[in-house]
Amino acid sequence: MEFFAVAFSLALIALTVVFISRRRSDGGAKLPPGTFGWPIFGESIEFLFGKPEKFVGDRMKKYSPDIFKTKVLGEKTAVICGPNGHKFLFSNEHKYFTAFRPHPMQHLFRSYKDKSAPPAETQRPDETKAIRQPGFLKPEALIRFLAKMDSITQQQLQVHCADKNEVEVYPLAKTVTLTLACQFFLGINNPERIARLVKYFDDVTVGMHCIMINIPGTIFYRANKAAAAIRKELVTVIREKKQAIASGSPMRDILSHMIVVTDPSGQSMPDYEIADKMMGLLTAGYSTVATTITFLMKYVGLNPEVYERVRAEQLEIAASKKPDELLEWEDVGKMKYSWNVICETMRLVPPLQGTFREVLTEFNYAGYTIPKGWKVYWTVSTTNTNPKYFKDSEKFNPSRYDEGEAPPPYTYVPFGGGPRMCPGKEYARLSILTFVHNVVKRYKWEVIDPKEKVEGDMMPAPQKGLPIRLYHH
Repeated sequence: MEFFAVAFSLALIALTVVFISRRRSDGGAKLPPGTFGWPIFGESIEFLFGKPEKFVGDRMKKYSPDIFKTKVLGEKTAVICGPNGHKFLFSNEHKYFTAFRPHPMQHLFRSYKDKSAPPAETQRPDETKAIRQPGFLKPEALIRFLAKMDSITQQQLQVHCADKNEVEVYPLAKTVTLTLACQFFLGINNPERIARLVKYFDDVTVGMHCIMINIPGTIFYRANKAAAAIRKELVTVIREKKQAIASGSPMRDILSHMIVVTDPSGQSMPDYEIADKMMGLLTAGYSTVATTITFLMKYVGLNPEVYERVRAEQLEIAASKKPDELLEWEDVGKMKYSWNVICETMRLVPPLQGTFREVLTEFNYAGYTIPKGWKVYWTVSTTNTNPKYFKDSEKFNPSRYDEGEAPPPYTYVPFGGGPRMCPGKEYARLSILTFVHNVVKRYKWEVIDPKEKVEGDMMPAPQKGLPIRLYHH
């Protein structure tokens, strides 16, 4: 009994110290309403293993529709909500905020950093800056890749669907999008090599937002192993690419640029740094696109009138082209209703729930103070299904984006906004529209289990892979 009494007393003292230090560290500022949750874990478990929109929605109702505080993934965090919150965040990037990757992401994608080195020696521009400069993701660059994108999509549909009556959409979408991403970012088109990587990328994607417990059986442990396997493969690809460049091969992909680019002192990036940056780009260009394709197939399959309109639009484009002629930029501009369908899919099932920022300097918002060093969480779930902004918000209705029915400003921002708007927006748009164009020309489909459970937290996924019954045209 004495042992337990001493242990209880020590625990009570520790909690008191933590409580007092918390009070002192925030300097008496008027913090947003909310709770930091449990010691150490905060509210991470509710954040990670509940529905993100429920986590945010419940706290908006309980504390404030504008802002609340929480502690997730080890960080004191302010969640700024609604269209006014979106506008404030996008308008004050670099003034109050800078990008922040949660600690699991830092660990998975920053293996090359020397933890003992001063910060100045380890800081390089992140991968999004590296690809913005040469303009790989600008329309004029993507135009050159569109025909290849069309060709690869046709090949993948032929391989995975041609002789089948039933297909699981999610594995198909992942294989197609990873094949496209590997071709675009790495310049490789080796189906067998790419197929080996799909499971690894799944584990990394899930591990980007998780509790960092690195023991066998945990999400973080699997993500670490997967990241190591991807990194090993990418280093091999990098060395092959270097040999090809030395032999005079043209440099038409992002990997080639990263190999030859140098910092102000003339130093090029080490192979492992390039590998980590490419892994980050591939993950971003793979998971969100595959998720959107998957749920688009679900909603279109469940809404025959939507399917007929999409098919009519795409057949009209196909009829204007010669046999076997690949898609061109002008064709994509004619896919207006198909793009509405994609937008509505992303509204109901956001492929990315949100991102974090770090507070550079203390600021006030909605009457509350957010201290320097806190994190801010930006999420689409405060507006996407809010009936205040979207009529019949739970209904799948692509026509709501037609002229005159557009949602109010800052209520629908699936790619973020401001200086940190997703640089891959146009790449994602083209890859999904190319898939839609090819799939509706060849097939009609029926969703086998319309009520299939959706798993996942930050990255939604159908539990059974969304099996569909295919009907060949």
